[in-house]
Amino acid sequence: MLMALVSSADKPAGSRPLQNRVDPFGELIATPARGLFMGNRGGRIHDAGKLLGGRRWSSRRWIACVCEFKGRRRKVWGDSYTELFFLDEPTALAAGHRPCFECRRTDARWFAGAWAGRRRTPPSADEMDLVLHAERLNGRGKRRHIFVVDDLPDGAMLVERGRPFAVHGDRLLPWGFEGYGPGIARPRGALAEVLTPPAILNALAHGYEPLWHPSAAAAAVVSMSIAS
Repeated sequence: MLMALVSSADKPAGSRPLQNRVDPFGELIATPARGLFMGNRGGRIHDAGKLLGGRRWSSRRWIACVCEFKGRRRKVWGDSYTELFFLDEPTALAAGHRPCFECRRTDARWFAGAWAGRRRTPPSADEMDLVLHAERLNGRGKRRHIFVVDDLPDGAMLVERGRPFAVHGDRLLPWGFEGYGPGIARPRGALAEVLTPPAILNALAHGYEPLWHPSAAAAAVVSMSIAS
């Protein structure tokens, strides 16, 4: 899927923002907040009026892309695929998107190698998409997975107190469209509902390092200061 430099015209003049921001639950929300990554779900799911219908994906190919690539420009929610936006890569991974093999080839190969672990041959994009489509969805909704919090790698996203938190060292950072807030201590020995698909957790555990929003580092420092 071709990537492009996203134009700033991401909403019709005089109207509210497009419903194109993705939260860790995979839901599409209209908010003026921006993020570090864009992506898509295999094609177009918006109509001529720049509104969503009942569909939330076009195919199994859910990818996370960079916002600038080779100087290309495109109109958001024009005649091509439906552009979506993410706060950062842990958010995209939690929603079930993987790195794009065109605009993020180095990261995509790193991700596929980490996915493979000790296997000799990394999986193809199609092989990963087939696994992820089953792991991220429960019917039309988000599939949640139960794991012990201690076993989760950095970058995993879980549900705590009814809202998404990201695992960052020994802290859980509360997620928001604008960034992360001061964290809480990671509970030990507790079970949690995890949003990040298991295959992606495996890639994270085998060395793939997602790109965090800058607020994560600041939130972790604030968390340590509060704890001390």
